[in-house]
Amino acid sequence: MIEVILLERIERLGNMGQTVKVRPGFARNFLLPNKKALRATKANLEMFEKQRAQLEAQNAAERAKAEAVAAKMEGLKLVVIRQASEMGQLFGSVTARDVVEVANETGHALNRNQVQIDTPIKALGLFSVKIKLHPEVTTKVIVNVARSPEEAVAQAEKAAAAATKAAKKAAAEEEAALLGAAPAPAKADAPAADAAPVAEEKPKKAKNAKKTDGAKKVEAKEETPKAKKTAKKSKKAESEE
Repeated sequence: MIEVILLERIERLGNMGQTVKVRPGFARNFLLPNKKALRATKANLEMFEKQRAQLEAQNAAERAKAEAVAAKMEGLKLVVIRQASEMGQLFGSVTARDVVEVANETGHALNRNQVQIDTPIKALGLFSVKIKLHPEVTTKVIVNVARSPEEAVAQAEKAAAAATKAAKKAAAEEEAALLGAAPAPAKADAPAADAAPVAEEKPKKAKNAKKTDGAKKVEAKEETPKAKKTAKKSKKAESEE
């Protein structure tokens, strides 16, 4: 690892003026030849400190210009016409050069180093492509890859309809979540508490009534033989008289 002084912001590495450690190959093949960094020697550190104010002012001016260009490119859609199979696979791929050519045709001056295609474009459809106008200013454009201008229009309309549907669905889900979070109305506790004992008392009365009827039947069964015996004695006494 070697130490270098960054002369501009490098993504995932650091900002202007920072001293960072990088691999020798990265410094030798990219940072140093492109004047994006200096070796962190004592002489270079002193030189940078003397020129820091000037370099920062120059960087601020370039950033302002890039921000103005980004504002003009906001929402930009570029149509790239390419041959493709029936399955929508391109015979080749869309490169940074293709994007630059179409952008220049629409009046937006770009160079290949500013176009960053993270994933190779090898099919029809709409793709978001990053445009790095300045180390601190990045924007995105939509690249519409189609076999004809008519197909490009159809793809754009389909994408717009899908975006509208997704937005409505998200709004509905958010509204449902808000309604679900609303407090539930208070329940009347007193009537429910009073009703419970009443419901319990009825079965008890029914059970008591059953017990009383049962006792009466038992008594009736017990008294029946005695009554019969008494009746027999009375008849016998009457016959003797």
